[in-house]
Amino acid sequence: MTARRDIEAITHRIRERSKPRREIYLSRLDAAATAGAARTVLSCGNLAHGFAACGPADKADLAGDTSANLGIITSYNDMLSAHQPFETYPQLIKQAAREAGGVAQVAGGVPAMCDGVTQGQPGMELSLFSRDVIAMATAVGLSHNMFDAAVYLGVCDKIVPGLVIGALAFGHLPAVFIPGGPMTSGLPNDEKARIRQLFAEGKVGRAELLEAESKSYHGPGTCTFYGTANSNQMLMEIMGLHTPGSSFVNPGTPLRDALTKEAAQRALAITAMGNDYTPAGRMFDERTVVNGIVGLVATGGSTNHTIHLIAMAAAAGITLTWQDISDISDIVPLLARVYPNGLADVNHFAAAGGMGFLIRELLDAGLLHEDVQTIWGEGLRPYTIEAKLGDGGVVVREPAPAKSGDEKVLAPFPKAFQPSGGLKVLTGNLGHAIIKTSAVKIERRIIEAPALVFDSQHGLNEAFKAGQLDRDFVAIIRFQGPKANGMPELHKLTTVLGILQDRGHHVALVTDGRMSGASGKVPAAIHVTPEALDGGVIGKVRNGDIVRLDAEVGTLEVLVDAGELSRRPQAEADLSGNGHGFGRELFAGFRDLALRADHGAAAFGLV
Repeated sequence: MTARRDIEAITHRIRERSKPRREIYLSRLDAAATAGAARTVLSCGNLAHGFAACGPADKADLAGDTSANLGIITSYNDMLSAHQPFETYPQLIKQAAREAGGVAQVAGGVPAMCDGVTQGQPGMELSLFSRDVIAMATAVGLSHNMFDAAVYLGVCDKIVPGLVIGALAFGHLPAVFIPGGPMTSGLPNDEKARIRQLFAEGKVGRAELLEAESKSYHGPGTCTFYGTANSNQMLMEIMGLHTPGSSFVNPGTPLRDALTKEAAQRALAITAMGNDYTPAGRMFDERTVVNGIVGLVATGGSTNHTIHLIAMAAAAGITLTWQDISDISDIVPLLARVYPNGLADVNHFAAAGGMGFLIRELLDAGLLHEDVQTIWGEGLRPYTIEAKLGDGGVVVREPAPAKSGDEKVLAPFPKAFQPSGGLKVLTGNLGHAIIKTSAVKIERRIIEAPALVFDSQHGLNEAFKAGQLDRDFVAIIRFQGPKANGMPELHKLTTVLGILQDRGHHVALVTDGRMSGASGKVPAAIHVTPEALDGGVIGKVRNGDIVRLDAEVGTLEVLVDAGELSRRPQAEADLSGNGHGFGRELFAGFRDLALRADHGAAAFGLV
């Protein structure tokens, strides 16, 4: 089945735009693939170093050129709930590799930081650039040229995009991504949000807040709301980089372990040493990218991916734009309501039919490219399944349910929650921005109000505590872009602005920073580019200027005469405190080199 004509048209324009860079990328990939099988080009001294710590059987296999060697890139640490399950994966993968006649080695580790821990803290200013560090650390691990394929252990916010970029730098190698799965359901997300608002208003204390947070984030696995971490897992499956049905299986279960072993064996089966060679860089093409965007907007996924998808695509020689994402969002309906776009969590989404149901609905509607290459083989249709544990502990797959288990969580295509996905580009004299409207009520999508200008989220929160914000306004939070301070997420604004909106005020946010997958009920024009430090008009807005945000038609304007704006000097901010402490001094070069948000915000030359 082919994709609808409008999806094909967007894909075609991406392909045509990308052709020069994509051809260069693929020629380099082919050159790497034909330069010699991994290990065979190494000297005896090189090779001896590469397997010195292995057991006799693995040494014997690696000394020859008939057994495939699987590299493991892991983001394991045991502080973060989402990555703690990866502790046992390398042994499972090595066992699976031996059973398949191959070898597996841990090629390297990459850092994994949690935005949930660093929200509102200085460490958050390292978060976005940690993606680039992860990509580079992946390259270091694979640079030994010991491997015929690689598996990637990552889940959360910047980790998966960084791993994808690293994998595409070694695009001649097959790449299989292995998830950890979500934690089991705890305190409902809407109840957690209610307690946060009560705390912000001084109606409950820190003990009550910590109890609520601890009941929500309570065990191994990803957080259960539909933020960037779970958007990552959706993307990896709909783009064909996961084995079918593996994204949302809870950690520490027999099925999770069986899926991990199966993924390792699949990676060995698709090396150049066999008949199903599937190099990651060829598999990841324009159709794959479009499928990822369709999945993102159909599920109300994370706004972070309006940055990450551009950087990931660029790593494969594909030039993607915000307009591409916005145009796809306009024609793809919203089929899932998972918090913050609804009350359910990702476990409820999985129970209602999950990825198998979603992919089938989108395929049958002609909104996905079915004729793509995946790690599982040719075509996306094999992903319209549910994975279960069969006899002997092996994975078996059954067709996804014909009907949604809960149409309030996962809707069939004819009963979509809204006709568009809810990610939209805003344009106007303030520049370009992204807004996510899937959780914003229709009557809140057009805001015209006086600007209140702050140079940090802390400034706005202090004004709230001082009782200065009980009115209609558009909050301008500037000097939060990649070049200014690494573009941190500004979640400390979510609760305060939500309270003010609940009080009946018309409020909105405009910022050159990020809000991520937790963008919620308050209209937020984020990722404004050019950023204030890069000469953006957001740096010329003054208190009292009327700002109009129209998420229906897609405009973002400060209603000030063009001549007046041109005469205004650019605001300046004291960013000296953002340049040191918590390792921020080590990232000065990243801030200097960072591309614009709409170009992927990478600190190395992908665009």
